[in-house]
Amino acid sequence: MLLNCTKVNAGYGGAPVIKEISFSLEAGAMLCIAGPNGSGKSTLLKALAAMVPYQGTVMLNGREARALKRRELGRHIALLSQMPQVYFPYTVYDTVALARYAYAGGVFKTITKQDEEIIRRVLAELELDTMSNKMLDELSGGQLQRVYLARTIAQDPDIILLDEPTNHLDLKYQIELLRYLSIWVKKGQKAVAGVLHDLNLALAFFNEVILMRDGCAVLQGTAKALFTGNNLKDIYEIDIQEFMLSSLKNWKPENTAYD
Repeated sequence: MLLNCTKVNAGYGGAPVIKEISFSLEAGAMLCIAGPNGSGKSTLLKALAAMVPYQGTVMLNGREARALKRRELGRHIALLSQMPQVYFPYTVYDTVALARYAYAGGVFKTITKQDEEIIRRVLAELELDTMSNKMLDELSGGQLQRVYLARTIAQDPDIILLDEPTNHLDLKYQIELLRYLSIWVKKGQKAVAGVLHDLNLALAFFNEVILMRDGCAVLQGTAKALFTGNNLKDIYEIDIQEFMLSSLKNWKPENTAYD
């Protein structure tokens, strides 16, 4: 079991945001955490990464997350934040290389040839190798998001937490990013837990779902089982299924002209 959390509560300033959350992740899991804005999805991810204080237990490979030092924690779990920020004028390569210092023993240690090979491989896989010498402030929002994803992959954690991973990406890269992560999970016996608003992407790529509302995990199961008209209407207070089916009627088969 890569992750097992039991009755996790967390919040800010003493006010609870998430309440009594329990679930587990095994190798090969792609978990989508969905729900309306303000339901506690991002706070849950931060609690799992021990970035906010929490009550309950978050076990990573049998060890309590808050008992781990940050460098050791980074070998188990990594969080890709929702909004990329540029704080320092690093190159793409240097930014991704930061992920390997957890293994080098600190930012003042020299990374190895093996580290360099990992960095180059990840840059190539995410189509960033041709811009490895570019400065971060020269990149578009979509490119910057891919750089931070590359840094997360290069960290080689057991679990990646993604807060709106397709933020800033066009449709092509949304699909390619999630397809890449699906392969990464299966190939390396890893797991992903990602916050998504796009339920179509959840259906296409995720094998497990938690539907949240008001800080609680209201429903857990597969996307196909949970994404029913009544369930989604209860969670989002709108008939999403009817909207999706109505929208589908607007699509025409290929080579058929629109009216």
